[in-house]
Amino acid sequence: MRSWLFVPGDSERKLDKSLASQADVLILDLEDSVAPQNKPLARDMAAGFIADRRGETQALLYVRVNDLATGLTDDDLKAVVASRPDGIMLPKCNSGADVQQLSTRLRVLEAENGLPDGSIRIVPLITETATGVLSGASYRGASARLAGLTWGAEDLSAAIGARSTRDEAGRYTDVFRFARSVTILAASAAGVPAIDTVFVNFRDTEGMRRECLEAERDGFTGKMAIHPDQVAVINEAFTPSAEAVGQAKAVIAAFAQSGNAGVVAIDGQMYDVPHLRRAEGLLARARAAGVA
Repeated sequence: MRSWLFVPGDSERKLDKSLASQADVLILDLEDSVAPQNKPLARDMAAGFIADRRGETQALLYVRVNDLATGLTDDDLKAVVASRPDGIMLPKCNSGADVQQLSTRLRVLEAENGLPDGSIRIVPLITETATGVLSGASYRGASARLAGLTWGAEDLSAAIGARSTRDEAGRYTDVFRFARSVTILAASAAGVPAIDTVFVNFRDTEGMRRECLEAERDGFTGKMAIHPDQVAVINEAFTPSAEAVGQAKAVIAAFAQSGNAGVVAIDGQMYDVPHLRRAEGLLARARAAGVA
């Protein structure tokens, strides 16, 4: 799941356009991109889109609901669960306890709608509050529904009173780099993918590409997008190259041939078990992307 494209749940035009985006995941948004008076409309449109248009895309269909503190989450879930979304994105998640609370609500709604228990996955946004940033370790073992962790900078900046998320050179300032790092570490601890946040300047293709490559280098396996034009850049950056796939296969083969060796040599370079685990992870990503 490399590319995660946000689509406003109340825009028929953008919902239609998203079907041609080649995104791995479409996130039908009921939260920030939808005005308060349009929430009921967005719920109905999102549910109808999932039920009626699923066969027109290979993308997974997620719904970003409103956060638990708003009092709107239950209405969001009741409206969309019957249409069988693949997952729910939970914004402003404060800890693994919030994931557990959402999981309990989903279990009830799945039973009421004849869906298999646990069929709807959860991806929380874990850094949009100060408490969320400081609770990264709490997601380990929180729920079998957990499908990944992602982060956001803009809501966090509002929560802490930061005037900007980036410095004059366009780099994240320390607190937001910390939130980004927490996400990678929390995802690793929980054994799920880390998904990078959005790049808001959708016209800056080179800046987007640079941020994608840095994210992939650091351990993220995908990135969220706010515009369909960003999807191709994300997919390219997070798809392992033929060279990387070949090297990963060589490392795996060398260990397989060595028996129980903890270290192998390939072309004069030593590889140990962490290299093997990294190679296995890269090959799994390549297979998911259809390039291995």
